[in-house]
Amino acid sequence: LFTLATSLAGVFGSARVQYVADYTLRIVFLNEEPSIVMTYDTVQSLHAVWALRRVKPEEQSTVLKFSEQVGTPQHVATSSSLTAHLRSLSKGDSPMASPFQNYSSLHSQSRSVSSPSVHSRSPSISNMAALSRSHSPALGVQSFSGVQRFNFSSNTQSPRRHSVSHSPNSASSDSFLAPETEPIVPELCIDHLWTETIMTMREKNSQASKVFITTDLCGQKFLCFLVESQLQLRCVKFQESNDKSQLIFGSVTNIQAKDAAPVESIDTLLVLEGNGNLVLYSGVVRVGKVFIPGLPAPSLTMSNQMPRPSTPLDSLNTPSKPLNKHLGPLEEGVLLSPVPELRDSSKLHDSSYIDDCTFQQLGTFIHAVRDPVHNRVTLELSNSSMVRITIPEIATSELVKRCLQGIKSILPKEIAVQMLVKWYNAYNAPGGPSYHSEWSLFVTCLMNMMGYNTDRLAWTRNLDFEGSLSPVIAPKKARPSETGSDEDWEYLLNSDYHRNLESHPLARALRLDPLETSFPKDDFSPSLSLDSSTLLFTHIPAIFFVLHLIYEELKLNSLMGEGIRSLVVLLVQLARDLKLEAYIDYYYREYPALVKTSRQTCRIDQAQTGFMHHPSFFSAEPPSIFQWLSSCLKGEGALPYPYLPGICERSKLVVLSVALYILGDESAVSNEASHYLFRITSGFTLRDLESLPFGVALPIRDAVYHCREQPASDWPEAVCLLIGRQDLSKQACEGNLAKGKSVLSSDVPSGAEAEEDDDGMNDMNQEVMSLIWSEDLRVQEVRRLLQSAHPVRVSVVQMPEVSDHEYIEEKENRLLQLCQRTMALPLGRGMFTLFSYHPVPTEPLPIPKLNLTGRAPPRNTTVDLNSGNIDVPPNMACWASFHNGVAAGLKIAPASQIDSAWIVYNKPKNAELANEYAGFLMALGLNGHLTKLATLNIHDYLTKGHEMTSIGLLLGVSAAKLGTMDMAITRLLSIHIPALLPPTSTELDVPHNVQVAAVIGIGLVYQGTAHRHTAEVLLAEIGRPPGPEMEYCTDRESYSLAAGLALGMVCLGHGSNLIGMSDLNVPEQLYQYMVGGHKRFQAGMHREKHKSPSYQIKEGDTINVDVTCPGATLALAMIYLKTNNRSIADWLRAPDTMYLLDFVKPEFLLLRTLARCLILWDDILPNSKWVDSNVPQIIRENSISLHATELPSSEDLNLETLAQAHVYIIAGACLSLGFRFAGSENLAAFNCLFKFAKDFMKCLSAPTASITGHYNLETCLSVVLLSLAMVMAGSGNLKVLQLCRFMHKKTGGEMNYGFHLAHHMALGLLFLGGGRYSLSTSDSSIAALLCALYPHFPVHSSDNRYHLQALRHLYVLAAEPRLLVPVDVDTNTPCYTLLEVTYKGTQWYEETTEELMAPTLLPELHLLKQIRVKGPRYWELLIDLSKGTHQLKSILSKDGILYVKLRAGQLSYKEDPMGWRSLLAQAVTHRNSETRTFKPETISAFTSDPALLSFADYFCKPAVNMGQKQEILDLFSSILYECVTRENPEMLPAYIAIDQAVRILERKEMSETFELWQIKLVLEFFSSRSHQERVRRNPNRGLFMNSEFLPVMKCTIDNTLDQWLQARGDVSLHSYLSGQPTEESQLSMLACFLVYHSVPTPGQLSAGGLEGSTSFSELLLKFRQLKMPVRALLRLAPLLLGNPQSMVL
Repeated sequence: LFTLATSLAGVFGSARVQYVADYTLRIVFLNEEPSIVMTYDTVQSLHAVWALRRVKPEEQSTVLKFSEQVGTPQHVATSSSLTAHLRSLSKGDSPMASPFQNYSSLHSQSRSVSSPSVHSRSPSISNMAALSRSHSPALGVQSFSGVQRFNFSSNTQSPRRHSVSHSPNSASSDSFLAPETEPIVPELCIDHLWTETIMTMREKNSQASKVFITTDLCGQKFLCFLVESQLQLRCVKFQESNDKSQLIFGSVTNIQAKDAAPVESIDTLLVLEGNGNLVLYSGVVRVGKVFIPGLPAPSLTMSNQMPRPSTPLDSLNTPSKPLNKHLGPLEEGVLLSPVPELRDSSKLHDSSYIDDCTFQQLGTFIHAVRDPVHNRVTLELSNSSMVRITIPEIATSELVKRCLQGIKSILPKEIAVQMLVKWYNAYNAPGGPSYHSEWSLFVTCLMNMMGYNTDRLAWTRNLDFEGSLSPVIAPKKARPSETGSDEDWEYLLNSDYHRNLESHPLARALRLDPLETSFPKDDFSPSLSLDSSTLLFTHIPAIFFVLHLIYEELKLNSLMGEGIRSLVVLLVQLARDLKLEAYIDYYYREYPALVKTSRQTCRIDQAQTGFMHHPSFFSAEPPSIFQWLSSCLKGEGALPYPYLPGICERSKLVVLSVALYILGDESAVSNEASHYLFRITSGFTLRDLESLPFGVALPIRDAVYHCREQPASDWPEAVCLLIGRQDLSKQACEGNLAKGKSVLSSDVPSGAEAEEDDDGMNDMNQEVMSLIWSEDLRVQEVRRLLQSAHPVRVSVVQMPEVSDHEYIEEKENRLLQLCQRTMALPLGRGMFTLFSYHPVPTEPLPIPKLNLTGRAPPRNTTVDLNSGNIDVPPNMACWASFHNGVAAGLKIAPASQIDSAWIVYNKPKNAELANEYAGFLMALGLNGHLTKLATLNIHDYLTKGHEMTSIGLLLGVSAAKLGTMDMAITRLLSIHIPALLPPTSTELDVPHNVQVAAVIGIGLVYQGTAHRHTAEVLLAEIGRPPGPEMEYCTDRESYSLAAGLALGMVCLGHGSNLIGMSDLNVPEQLYQYMVGGHKRFQAGMHREKHKSPSYQIKEGDTINVDVTCPGATLALAMIYLKTNNRSIADWLRAPDTMYLLDFVKPEFLLLRTLARCLILWDDILPNSKWVDSNVPQIIRENSISLHATELPSSEDLNLETLAQAHVYIIAGACLSLGFRFAGSENLAAFNCLFKFAKDFMKCLSAPTASITGHYNLETCLSVVLLSLAMVMAGSGNLKVLQLCRFMHKKTGGEMNYGFHLAHHMALGLLFLGGGRYSLSTSDSSIAALLCALYPHFPVHSSDNRYHLQALRHLYVLAAEPRLLVPVDVDTNTPCYTLLEVTYKGTQWYEETTEELMAPTLLPELHLLKQIRVKGPRYWELLIDLSKGTHQLKSILSKDGILYVKLRAGQLSYKEDPMGWRSLLAQAVTHRNSETRTFKPETISAFTSDPALLSFADYFCKPAVNMGQKQEILDLFSSILYECVTRENPEMLPAYIAIDQAVRILERKEMSETFELWQIKLVLEFFSSRSHQERVRRNPNRGLFMNSEFLPVMKCTIDNTLDQWLQARGDVSLHSYLSGQPTEESQLSMLACFLVYHSVPTPGQLSAGGLEGSTSFSELLLKFRQLKMPVRALLRLAPLLLGNPQSMVL
């Protein structure tokens, strides 16, 4: 519940904060932005607006104090209801769920008297988090206890009660009082903003039924509320105060209305008047009536329901169709006119609205307006059908939109609204104009409003309305008489139609003489003067200036060329009339062809110019963006460029970027361009860059080019996109996404797989694996070795003497041997498929079946173990199917979307599969999904009492909560461990294996926490004696080991600094468990249990070392892990006298050696000398070396003991080597271990094997194999794979289930996660691996005596994703890339760098300093790990995808492994003379960009008899070649544009100087100082650098212009400079000359006083301030010095 405090400063005079406890208030409207609440006071019948915000702490305390002091606030009846709550507001589906829902009927369920029905519509309630909403079908006001209803009914005045149970019957008891309550802490506060003024006549029920906020065309905001009883829409204008802290409300305007709705997208509102008319308003300004073609007009009555066939609607019953486009505001005269009578300019000025034609007398009329979205709204008709209509836009063409926006921003608001309303009416008259003529209509409308008579002005009169040739459409003028006049004929002759006809070939063929117009245009210019009374007359200069800025802005978008030309004509007309010579000259220079055509000026009386409002920013010199850039590049000081927010956005960016980059503060230039790119990306994308004209874009492109080489990996996405490094931007964007299904997840079509048996390995990502191991089929081989879903092949040859029955038995015995192997396979398969699959939440996880049958060749007969011929151990496959379930569950990637329901949904129906499900649960714990399983389900599973399920669940839950000390899980585990239960508790019968699992679970949950109580209990449990009554007598070893491992985990790596545990003497106690001795008296609470000894086992009072030693040894190893503590390590040294050796089981020597090496972590060295150094001297001297062939003879030494001790110590040392270099692929460690593996294999076949014992040698071999696999984890090393395959094939003799388990675990580790995962060497990982790889393997499939089989899966906790997969960002496929990995320096090696070919497994991240993607084929990319590894970690966890981008001219390593094709490309580059011979076909060697390939195809391929065009082809080829080899294909369009511009200039056909400006900017950029400096710094990089292209182009332009100057050009130049008219044919070239040589305008020249100059040096002096280049001056000098003989150089 939320309470409101209110500060009623406005109402009560003093700013006092108190609870809202006023039952007369009702909330009618809520809004999020701005955050306001509107309420209605039922007593005073007033609406008020409040600002809603969170309570400040000081207010909170005030209110709480206040409520304690005052017993009863004066206006509240009962003291108990100090706090009225916000009433529960009903929130339906839409903001106004059902406009006709009558609230009184809703409430009649809770009140006996139903109030009279009034049409009251529900208020639109914006979705505010702070209110409790109720959802119920009938918009239901659901009964929440304590939350009061919001009575919307019309006549109720019941007081608010703090009702506890507001059920329908409690409503009648009005006297019901709530018990005394604590004051509720308020959370929200409302501040008073505005209240309606009190009217004299005020009706009782005038609550607003609809409230909304609307904006008018100029952005002013209004809060509108509809008071239906009065048929009034009241609009209050409000705005933010200057400091944005509060809202200021203005006056109320009343509009007569029956209904209303806002039309957001065009800032208007639609009002339904009482008489049925629909009227459009903008704010409170009326725009016009809306005429809907489908609905009948007032004068026509309709007999049938369907509309007449002539109406544009198909039928009224299809509201989904927007009514057709002609819908628009109307003026009375044209209600039914099918033709737009727009040309009558009086119409455009003003029109009187006549409201006499109403819809009321018809059968159907509009009855309500509802559901406004964007610019669409639904009308409800009285015959209860609905029509959806679209209100037309203000403008559709980009140009008109821009102009309107600009004009709107510059005019005062009232005038702007009027202007927009007029335009809207003109534009949307019924029938509406076509798109083509929108601009023409806009110009006409605008000029009329400025006071022009558009009908008399030649160019506006001829504006093409329909774009058609027919003169009939040309608008007619209204005339009193029908007879024609001469003017009509003139009009026809002057029309475009006439001109088109004259130039028609037919006219020439008929030899028609061109008709002369009877009077020149200038004759009627005197009659044109402006009407100064019009709306916009005084604002003409301001409008002109804004339009000019829009024109400059449009010049920066090369797609708006058409619009610019239209705009220039208007600007020229205005400039002429305003007599702005500088502007006219400016437009002439840019568009010579357009400017010369229109000559007609309109007079503006001198008297009236005074009234014109010249804005302060108006400048006499036209602001020109190109001119600004040019002077910026030349390094001249430039005036600031004018900027209008919202209009000149592009200009702002360009100016900003060039200023920063070229002039910029020194830092912007020095640290390349990155700083500057940051600044402009805010509004700039690559697409914008492409539409910039090439000269303007060049500095930006240059910056991009420089940045692209070495970007930082942490730049924001926008910058990366701009510099064309999609690889980085995609990485940035993927980085922000949640972990989901990645790009690389393989989507194998399931259909094909479903027919064969599913072996559980189909979901591997083939694409990446085929890149990692591309040379061979090792992945298929692994898949073949690990599949357990198909029957095995049982080949036994039947000897002649064997009877058929015996033969069958033989086959079944052989199958039993093979099944030992099959049952061990799932464990390895789980490793291979680790985290490779994203399950579909609607399907159960497929678990492949474990197939224990065989097929015997040659007839392929089935061999089955269930035939009863031989004895099969019971429950043989229990654990095998558990492992199978784990393997299936571990396929699920941690990033998958899984919920509790899915986990339960996977529960199998038949009981045989329960073991698999138990394994599945454990796997979900290991990959972290089990935390989503509801506690209820966990409890449910545990109470079933199924042993396997309990084991899987306990281990899974603990692994998921690793190291969290989670209390709930601790309780769950404690129930299964008697030692953790209080001594008086009931003895629970917990199966032994479940106890073991629970103990390990405690270790996992408390890992690394050194929790005192847990450590104490576990220490005691290592030596738990067997109790009476057979308790704790079987499999004691595994329990003791589990307690030791758990203790090790709890104190992991804490070593001697075990805080607060010194009294426990942990190390001494463990040492005693390890070597034996007398039991200590057990202190603590459990001594009662241990009083009576066991009746089965006689242990006496010494410690049974055989039970306690392994656990204690490993506990010591884990507590002192990596501490290099010598004193503890010496306890673990192997005994070096024969006498002592006899006391230690050889197996335990393996564990001791392992433990000792793990403690002395830094001493481990990867060579066989170090391994041998662990063997004590007595063994070394007397033992059989691993290679010996015959036995040495010796009396006093027990050779068997020595031999066994020797192999086990070596195995222990090898295992520690595996731990030290786990997942490192260290070559020395690999070679060392491989040598020992080979030695053990030789040993097995040597005659001396019988002394050591086959079992021992097999164990040691398995341990060494596992060590090898740990070192090479995830790498798929071929030699190790061969060893594993060799071991896989050995199935007879000593090979039992446990050894198969070890060999296939090794195989699984080798391909961990399909090559995507590797092992970590963190403390926690080593603890997990010790549990998983404990070097005592089970003898048969249900043997858990020494080590619980389920723990073998804990390797998952040590696996971490380390595969980096480069993905080509353009093709989205994985590819090869060269990586350079830099290691940090350590005590063993200096800082080193090595190259890896990715996709590759990275070394452990804490060893690395940085990773670089190396060139030359891919763009370089640096990941710096010194700043922290989180970025790389997140990349690796999302499948290791690193996006890379191929450079131009390079092929991927797959297409060109040796780089020869690319080499060829580079060879050609260095021989520039050969570029002519470059064949376009070879471009495919450089680039795969389709645009460039097709360019080569269409523009560079020679065809037969080309002739002239050959030269162009060669040019294009060399341009293309240069762009591709210089890696900036984006410059290709610029090259070609320059070339085309120069060609046009040569042909003297340049009608606009736009391109010339661009070339000029390009040339200026390359000669600018900042660019020269950059080139000096690194000479071989740049955009056009090593090309002769630009100098050639420059030279061509110079030549062309000089030739023109010699051929009569100087005459027209002279006349221009002296201000006389020049001949038309020369105008275009003259403009080109003026622009290219930046010649000042005649006005500037005359101001400079150049008249009497006689020498060139004088000119030079005078031209200094005009900033004219010398080369231009040389060409002007002859004219200015008075000898028109040209002096061209």
